Amino acid sequence: MSDESAADPLRAAADTMHEVRERCVWSQQITHRDLVPYLIEESHEVIDAVENGSRADLREELGDLLWQVLFHAAIAAQDPDDPFDIDDVAATLTEKMVRRHPHVFAGEVASTPEEVLVHWNAAKAAEKRTRRSVLDGIPRGMPALALAQKLVGRAAGVGAVAAPAPGIVEPAASAPATEQELGDALLGLVALAGARGWDAERALRERLRALEDEVREAESGR
Repeated sequence: MSDESAADPLRAAADTMHEVRERCVWSQQITHRDLVPYLIEESHEVIDAVENGSRADLREELGDLLWQVLFHAAIAAQDPDDPFDIDDVAATLTEKMVRRHPHVFAGEVASTPEEVLVHWNAAKAAEKRTRRSVLDGIPRGMPALALAQKLVGRAAGVGAVAAPAPGIVEPAASAPATEQELGDALLGLVALAGARGWDAERALRERLRALEDEVREAESGR
């Protein structure tokens, strides 16, 4: 290990990953696609550590997630056509975060979280100006419920928000008033689906596909 790595734990982790990629016969065969299940698993383990674990658990799981990033970067560094390494990843990240925080780095003013979001969204829109739809860039591999929240948020921007099902939130007094009550309501719907032999995940995904069509139709009419 170099003196630089010894003084920089992040560099040491990157160098360790480089050695593993070069010398471990299993790691040598792994592709970006092969790593996807591990990335999903490690992400969920971080979530579990945040919600249920100790500080030690969180520190360890964040490290495991970082290993996935380092692994992908090590694979990318060997690409014959368009190589990049972890330093390129870090540089791209830094440039983007500086750009999206003009109230920190460029003299703009943001005194509330809402004002921060205005700067963030403006910078993001400028970066993604080649996108044709508000739906572009949403990863379809997200869990259905997280995807639903993302799509509904984007849909609101073009006036295509899905209407609540009759009886679910009416009258208003029966609507969930807290996240805990929302959890109870969602659990109740899943239990209902099970009792009737329905696939709750599939039902939501099919409805999301219809919502996407509604959003694109609304966009085409603007």
